[in-house]
Amino acid sequence: MDGSRRGWDPRADEAGTRELLRATAQRAIAYRAGVEERRVGARPGLTADELRARLGGPLPDGGEDRATLVERLVADVDDGLVAMSSPRYFGFVVGGSVPAALATDWLVSTWDQNVGLYLATPAASIVEEVAASWLVDLLGLPPGTSVGFTTGATMANFTALAAARHAVLRSAGWDVEEDGLVGAPPVHVVLGEHVHASMVIAFRLVGFGRRGARRVAVDGEGAMLAADLRRTLAELPPGPAIVAAQAGEVNTGAFDPLDEIADAVRERPGTWLHVDGAFGMWAAASPALRHLARGLERADSWGTDAHKWLNVPYDAGVVFVRDAAAHRAAMGVSAAYLPPAPGAERDPFEYVPEMSRRGRGFVVYAALRSLGRDGVRALVESNCAVARRMADRLARSPRVDILNEVVLNQVLVRFGDSDETTREVIRRVQDGGTAWAGGTTWDGRLAMRISVSNWATTPLDGDRAVDAILEALRGIEGTGAA
Repeated sequence: MDGSRRGWDPRADEAGTRELLRATAQRAIAYRAGVEERRVGARPGLTADELRARLGGPLPDGGEDRATLVERLVADVDDGLVAMSSPRYFGFVVGGSVPAALATDWLVSTWDQNVGLYLATPAASIVEEVAASWLVDLLGLPPGTSVGFTTGATMANFTALAAARHAVLRSAGWDVEEDGLVGAPPVHVVLGEHVHASMVIAFRLVGFGRRGARRVAVDGEGAMLAADLRRTLAELPPGPAIVAAQAGEVNTGAFDPLDEIADAVRERPGTWLHVDGAFGMWAAASPALRHLARGLERADSWGTDAHKWLNVPYDAGVVFVRDAAAHRAAMGVSAAYLPPAPGAERDPFEYVPEMSRRGRGFVVYAALRSLGRDGVRALVESNCAVARRMADRLARSPRVDILNEVVLNQVLVRFGDSDETTREVIRRVQDGGTAWAGGTTWDGRLAMRISVSNWATTPLDGDRAVDAILEALRGIEGTGAA
């Protein structure tokens, strides 16, 4: 039945709805089945205007036929999609979707639960509770750590910093939730020189601007220098402070020396240590890689992405806070229509900024249960092994330089010691479609950044990508443009 018909009752066409869902599921299955050999990037030469012409125009007065709409949408966006779930997508640390998480994500949309309250949806609350306990155990965090499921690492970091703001100002005798920041004691912010942009955004959102932040020097891999942190903390005036460290520098994968950083922070009263572990934090799930994150458990809060190395569909971030009371104080809310808090059951909205949200905990639960402890370990370790293999193969070429120590899943590559050559290799690889890797600036020079984070990526996928990269470099050399 067409939606433009006056008095339209969607329930009158239940058979048509079932058929629409079956057909759409088949399209989704077909896309996933073909993603391994699909062109990884969008079609070369595709323009925003071309997409606007297909998708835009005035909103129709009458609704379109649903089946036609879905069919047309699939056709119109196809060459503008990037196969981020491809095993040869290395552009950003985005992961893929393990099958159990993908299937559960479909159910989450069908169940259509607003998971803010236990009262509203008990199952979603308990699933979050169980998944949270598994994550705390898997990552070696302190028992009793509170957990919230956010959209991504940016909001996970924001939530953690809100809890930090509450705790450090409380220690200075100020109630920020009641009295706000106007007139509050100043909070000193300390960041590494290579802090991720999402951390800067999170600090801005909680009311701490960029200009007042103290920056700590880093080593050649982008890891914070503990000695410089000690010096910085010693120079700070007395008062509350928040230090943000990171597990996994976005370009090199390097870890800040968390144990030494924790020592320095603990020596200064009223100082909170937060760790941005968007992808690197998952190294703690691997006995072979856990040494990189030594001291992780000594922080006060942590932020990570489940849609990165746990490989669940977007969006799924996770925030962890050692001080559960500070976490709930920063995020909690009361209203006449809400049950009194705290209750015996978990109310998910007390741990994240949103009151209304989808059931992200279900997909995290499904991924963890389907992989198990050994599966998460194997996923992380296999990706790191592919990254090392790719770096080793590329390094054999005299025209290729690997710019970082490959300790995790990140590889920085430069070609012909030239920005121009590197830029052209990146362009040719992206246009070629076999693999996709992006560019970055490292130490003032352009580099290709390879991020390996998909559960489906095999050594063969890495080899195919390296072959495509070297072929692009040879093509440039053959034209004399290198």
